[in-house]
Formats: sequence, C-alpha cells, structure tokens
Amino acid sequence: MNAPKACILSVSGPVLLDQEAIFLAQNNPWGIILMGRSVQSRKQVRALVDAIWSALGRPCLIFIDQEGGRVRRMRPPEWPDFPAGQSYAKLYEISPELGAEAAWLGHRLIAAELQPLGIYADCAPILDLLHADAHDIVGDRAFGSTPQQVSAIGAAAIKGLLDGGVASVIKHIPGHGRAKMDSHEALPIVDASADDMEQDFAPFEALSDAPMAMTAHIAYQAYDPDVAATVSRKVIRDVIRNRIGFDGLLMSDDLGMKALGGTLESRARASFEAGCDVALHCAGFEKDPDAILSEMRQVAAACPRLSGRSEERAQAAENATLHRKSFDVEAGRKRFEELLGMVGKALV
Repeated sequence: MNAPKACILSVSGPVLLDQEAIFLAQNNPWGIILMGRSVQSRKQVRALVDAIWSALGRPCLIFIDQEGGRVRRMRPPEWPDFPAGQSYAKLYEISPELGAEAAWLGHRLIAAELQPLGIYADCAPILDLLHADAHDIVGDRAFGSTPQQVSAIGAAAIKGLLDGGVASVIKHIPGHGRAKMDSHEALPIVDASADDMEQDFAPFEALSDAPMAMTAHIAYQAYDPDVAATVSRKVIRDVIRNRIGFDGLLMSDDLGMKALGGTLESRARASFEAGCDVALHCAGFEKDPDAILSEMRQVAAACPRLSGRSEERAQAAENATLHRKSFDVEAGRKRFEELLGMVGKALV
C-alpha cells in the first residue's frame, strides 16, 4: 500500500457521504480532523470514525480541536464542559502545584472523552503567551503571560492527554500571542525584535519534545518580513527547528484561513517547500458538502506522500497514543471540579 498523503483533511457532516468515502480511498490522507459540523453524539461520532477508517482501510489518526472554553467541538449537553486555559492560569497563580494538577486532570478527562470514540489526537494545548495589547484570538485561551507559567501548565496538559492515549498538538509555533489581528481574517504582522520574541519561543522550547506542533499564520518582521511562518523556510528552519529545537511532526494551521494568499493548492505547496511535514485543511468556513469536498480535492492534489523524516515523525506521533494509563474518571472529575471551585472562590 502506498504511503499516506501528507495532509489532514475533513469531512462535511455527521455521516460520511459516499463520494467522501471514495475520495478518501483514492487519496489516503494521513489524518482526518472533525469540525463541529461532524459532532453530534457519542454514538454518531464513533460510527463516523469507523466509516472513515473503513474507507481508508486503516485506523488513521482522527484529530479534533478540544481545548476547552470557546474552542471546543464537543459541547454540553452531550459532553462535559471544560474551561478555557485562563482557569488553569488563575489557579496556578494561587498555587503552581494545584494549577498543574488541574491542567493534568482537565486534559486527562478530555482524553477520556476522545479516546473511546477513536479520536486519538487533540489540537491542544496552546502555548501562546498572553500579551495585553494583542487581539483576543488568544485571550482567555492562554495559560498565562510568563514563559515559566505557560510551560508548567502546558507540560501538565500534554501529559494529561498522553496519559489518556491522545497525542497533543502544541500551537501556534513559534508564538501567536503578539498578533494584533485574527489570522482567520488577515495576516498579522508582528514587529517585535528578535530579543523580545525569545520569551514567546520559550514555552515551545521547553516542550519541544511534544509529538506534534501547529504553525502560526503570522509574519515576524525580525525573521522573514511579510511572510507567514507557515510558508517561511527561514522561520521553520532557523526558528522552529534550530532555535526552538522542535523535531516532531510540524503541521500547518488551517490552509483555509485568510492570512494566506493564493489558491489552496499554492498554499499547500508553499507550506511543504517551507518545511512543514503535513498540511491541514478544515474547510471551516464552508457548509455545503460539495464545496467542502471540492476544497479537499484541491489540497490533496498538491500534497506529496509522506516519506523520509516526515514519515518517521508521523509514525512517532501515532506511537505517542500507545501509552494510555488507567484512570478513575469519576474520582478525577470530582477532584477537577473541586479544584475549579477554588478558582471561583478566589474571584469572589
């Protein structure tokens, strides 16, 4: 069987359509990401994952965005609620030990929801620093404004996911926190000096052994002016790989975001030329199944098959899901709610 194509694609809804199954069988993307349009109930998601695996003829990695707070595809009442990163940050400021414990528990509980459904990869946690004068696209998602705090909470979050058999994707490398606009809508330009950017790099460097990372669609004037990191050979080589030292699987942020210009095919090709291992496309702005499939075809056509170091990194990411440890979900949930309660009391 040919190696999978170096892409993570999506599907249009809660059920895999016949034309989508044919497309998956013909193109064999490495992974699939589920958007909110594909998530309704536990039984439905499990059936969808099984259908995707059947179409591909293998159990590929299924991804989802499940940070907690405003960035979560699986929502109440079908699934438990999980807080944004700010809650862990506030508890950490009361007690670093309790903040880290809560982050581990929260992400271990998220993994306990994902893993039984066949979702073995979570696009979390974000390691972006909170900057007061920035756009709120990061905002309450951040674990704090200092590298030490973000690194400590981020490490606990990653471990919580991995202990639950779910591989983490740290984001948005090398740092989205200074962006003054939403990269879904336009290309943010960060004009901070190389020295100032060091603090934004620090959490990614501290956790550079994470299995996967997602790029930032941001241009850094200190490194490659006006070129988004996702498509910048200089940023990926000099900053992400060399300065930060990340050697895991590097995926693009969603190619459909407006920060990137040109066609979907040109965006995908540029991301590979710059050094990304895998292209991610979600079609998050689309609702029509035919339009979504059309976009997936365009991206798949521009993606090579995984090979060499990229294939090795992809295999390592898959292997990161194999170390699930036993866990008492009921006791974990009780302790988690107790810890979150401490945050509420501190704010009164």
